[in-house]
Amino acid sequence: MFGYRVPAPDEAMLISGGRRGLGGAPFRVVTGHGKFVLPVFRKTRFLSLAMSESEVVEKCVTRQGIALTVRAVIAFKVGNDHESIVNAGQRFLSDQEQMSVLTGRIFAGHLRSIIGSMTVEEIVTERQKLATEVLDTSKAEMAKIGLHVDSLQIQSIDDGSTGYIEAMSRPHKANIQRAAQIAQAQATQASTEAEQAAARKQAEYARQTAIVQAEYSAEVDRAKAMADQAGPLALARAQQEVLEAQTELALKQAELREKQLVAEIVKPAQADAERIRVLALAEAERMKIQAEAAASYDRVALDRMLIDQLPQIVKEASAGLAGANVNVLNGADGLGEIAAGLVGQGLTILDSVRKNLSGQDGVAAPGAVIERYLGAPRGDDDGPVDVR
Repeated sequence: MFGYRVPAPDEAMLISGGRRGLGGAPFRVVTGHGKFVLPVFRKTRFLSLAMSESEVVEKCVTRQGIALTVRAVIAFKVGNDHESIVNAGQRFLSDQEQMSVLTGRIFAGHLRSIIGSMTVEEIVTERQKLATEVLDTSKAEMAKIGLHVDSLQIQSIDDGSTGYIEAMSRPHKANIQRAAQIAQAQATQASTEAEQAAARKQAEYARQTAIVQAEYSAEVDRAKAMADQAGPLALARAQQEVLEAQTELALKQAELREKQLVAEIVKPAQADAERIRVLALAEAERMKIQAEAAASYDRVALDRMLIDQLPQIVKEASAGLAGANVNVLNGADGLGEIAAGLVGQGLTILDSVRKNLSGQDGVAAPGAVIERYLGAPRGDDDGPVDVR
């Protein structure tokens, strides 16, 4: 439509003429939408809000006095806020290419200042720290001209022909080379060990295969030998079984013959021996009974003979009193006592004879024993017998 202008998404439309913009700006700023602009009375310009970059190649001197050539890239753009657009429009609207030139110069100055306070080792090992310090120191100046820095990248650091960085990197290179050699040696050793392990496994597999084959061949040979020997072995086993059966039969026949001999000879002999023993015991018992009966008969006969001889014994005893001097003090009673004493003496002699006959090994003649007792001194000369 005639007179209606619309800025691009990455542009800011600046309308000059007529009344001033916000904050006393010499123009009005329009972003993101269109605006009707009167021809002849209003004038429009466009300021790019797109990302731009500036490359800085600066020769700096470190704190150690070593010259370094530092290459850096700055990514920047015009700020999105109204104030940044106004500041950038007033400075770069007629020549927007100057934004990259001015940005490079600003960063080059800060880069020289910060590198001058650092050593080569710090610059090389702490590039991010260097970039952060440069950004922090340049942020205020960039904001004054309406620019915003998105990033700063230190691309390279070169010491020229001094060789300081090269010398500084040699120990690290040596360590890296040593580590690489060690890693290579370890890899070679691991590869060799793997090859040796594979060879051992192959050898083990071959050995096991040979063992299995040998065992299989041996088993086949054993089976064949067993098959060849099966017939003779079966014949030998049958003959052995026949011999065993014959041996068992012979043993049973021997046992049977032994039992027959026991029944025919041993048992009758044992029966005869037992019969003889029983007969001998019976004979001994009979003789014992006969001896006891004979001894009992002799004792009865002796007692009978002693009883028959008792009057003679009393008579002989009284005959001893014929010439004795006897004083009878109590008359008839005294004579009775004398007679009773004679009879008692006779009975005592009879008992003594029995005991002596019992204790002797043989049986003596009863008459001899009586004569021995009756032939003993009777005390004829012993003096008078006082009978009270």
